[in-house]
Amino acid sequence: MSAQRNARITRLAKASIAVGLCVLGLKGLAFVLTDSIAILSDALETVVNVAAAVLALWAVRFAARPADSNHPHGHEKAEFLAAVIEGTLVLVAALLIAREAVTGLMDPQPITADPAGLSVLALATMVNLVWARVLIREGRALRSPALEADGVHLRADVSTSFAVFAGVGLTLATGLPWLDPAIALCFAVYVLWSGWSVARANLGGLMDETVDAGDLGEIEAIVTAHLGDAIEAHDLKVRPLGRGLAVEMHLVVPGDMTVAEAHDICDGIEEALKSAVHGGDVIIHLEPPEKAKDLDRVAFQTP
Repeated sequence: MSAQRNARITRLAKASIAVGLCVLGLKGLAFVLTDSIAILSDALETVVNVAAAVLALWAVRFAARPADSNHPHGHEKAEFLAAVIEGTLVLVAALLIAREAVTGLMDPQPITADPAGLSVLALATMVNLVWARVLIREGRALRSPALEADGVHLRADVSTSFAVFAGVGLTLATGLPWLDPAIALCFAVYVLWSGWSVARANLGGLMDETVDAGDLGEIEAIVTAHLGDAIEAHDLKVRPLGRGLAVEMHLVVPGDMTVAEAHDICDGIEEALKSAVHGGDVIIHLEPPEKAKDLDRVAFQTP
């Protein structure tokens, strides 16, 4: 991971805190102007957004630390941990929203159609929408789980904000004040699902789930193209380290091949895989010909 990429990830994480605080202020103002429980619920989720942005900044800074004696594979999995915690914070936000909604259902209060309040909420929603797209795009391009999780969280926040407009509109159109907290309760269910989705996706990284088919196919093609005089490569395993990937494999070589020749093949495979593993690790275990599994040159490990 280059210093420039680390610096860019850190700048984005810092900017996310600033954007979150700006959106929180706008939504708080919108609630004051409208007295809408749904808008208050939306604002409460934004409090979690700010906390998650602070956590993401810590994670990307910690992940950028070089490997040391205690963490020989680096610190990048801190981003997975931060993303899981962010998902948990979203679950907390869902519970807060549900509490406010239930309170509102027990004692429905009329809301005011203040154009200024709705305009402020619309502005906050557009800011979130633009920034969510930036974080998701950059998080994927920079292979930063923390940034991408922050973007997915904001995208869910945008969806609930659009639903708030619908709730306020229906309440005003029907004159039924209980519709506002009822829709807020629906938001709570959606936010609960969103939080679980973020947490589950990044738990996979912490638990060393294999990567997607695109990365696996690219790695298999590279290994196949650089086997040279080796007999086969089997038991390929690929797992996420954070921003990079860890690749392990067994390489079967002919019995008359010298150690130096086998070492050259390993060096060639490792060099070819550099871009595909994004700064991760490649570990190759040499085996004699009797260990061959009569494969079509390369095979990933299967259960």
